Amino acid sequence: MSATQATREARWQALAQTKGVLARALWPVSVVYGTLMALRRWLYATGRLTTHRLPVPVIVVGNVVVGGAGKTPTVIALVKHLQSRGWRPGVVSRGHGGTHTRPIQVKADTPLTISGDEPALIHRNTGAPVFVAKRRVDAARALLETCPNTDVLICDDGLQHLALARDVSIVVFDDRGTGNGWLLPAGLLREPWPPHGELGKPDFVLHQHRDDRQPTAVPLPPGTAAFNATRHLSNEVIGAQGERLTMQALQGTSLSAVAGIARPDVFFDMLRARGLTLLNEVALPDHAELADYAALLSAGPATLICTEKDAVKLFQQAIPAGSAVWSAPLEVDIDPAFFNAIEKRASAWKAED
Repeated sequence: MSATQATREARWQALAQTKGVLARALWPVSVVYGTLMALRRWLYATGRLTTHRLPVPVIVVGNVVVGGAGKTPTVIALVKHLQSRGWRPGVVSRGHGGTHTRPIQVKADTPLTISGDEPALIHRNTGAPVFVAKRRVDAARALLETCPNTDVLICDDGLQHLALARDVSIVVFDDRGTGNGWLLPAGLLREPWPPHGELGKPDFVLHQHRDDRQPTAVPLPPGTAAFNATRHLSNEVIGAQGERLTMQALQGTSLSAVAGIARPDVFFDMLRARGLTLLNEVALPDHAELADYAALLSAGPATLICTEKDAVKLFQQAIPAGSAVWSAPLEVDIDPAFFNAIEKRASAWKAED
């Protein structure tokens, strides 16, 4: 079932890159979707729906296209940068894939079935307080109550969550750009791009691309600053017990590559580009369930290589004798000018205190 779902997701991603027959057939539905989105924005813009402002600055990191454009690596990099500058950031998230029914703090022992995988990955990589809730406003309030020394909040994937007021909004794009330029379900866009009006206008755009490729150009709203970031796999892979091995040491080994992300093929392609031999390519749905990973390990002895997001779940499993699991971290090198721009905003916040 999972493989079938992943295949459907891949086919839809391909469909949404062009204005082909199927995309055109879905276009009328996208018009209805766009109308509903415009109405929702109008309700917030006119105050008929409430936008909640918090006592600390809020930075929203999100995207306008469906699927992983690199939000989570950006959040992790941003949190680490702010920490290095003396800030005490906290992170709030919807916690997709989790079963939480109330705001919860994500800790090292929080079951992934409750928190979701990406919040766990953010907490593991940064040590920052991370809270998840159905409504990000509720997560933010719970975080500030529990961790009152927090002085800035990062909202992971909250661009469309207009109930939470933001001081800075960052839109992340990858090599897909805006796809065919149409809204869901005929295209990749969650909302029109470039945005109409000030409410949807971001402060910054971050173009993420592989270090061996050029960024895909997208139209920019007037006055929006754009920066680049390159993505590449780390030179080291990490095992379940924290052991490390060079990527080169895996060359010549028959590997089963596992990716439960929005675009598994991108991960597989990056592994091959590093000279690795992929005996199998296992594409799982984004936010795949723990049972999917348990089934992989029970299939027989194998050497698995996976994304950090998958490792959060695979490392919780009992790894059978004769098998090995390696995580291949994704590293993001962001233009220093991006952080300089964030620092400029942060200086203004401190001046207001």
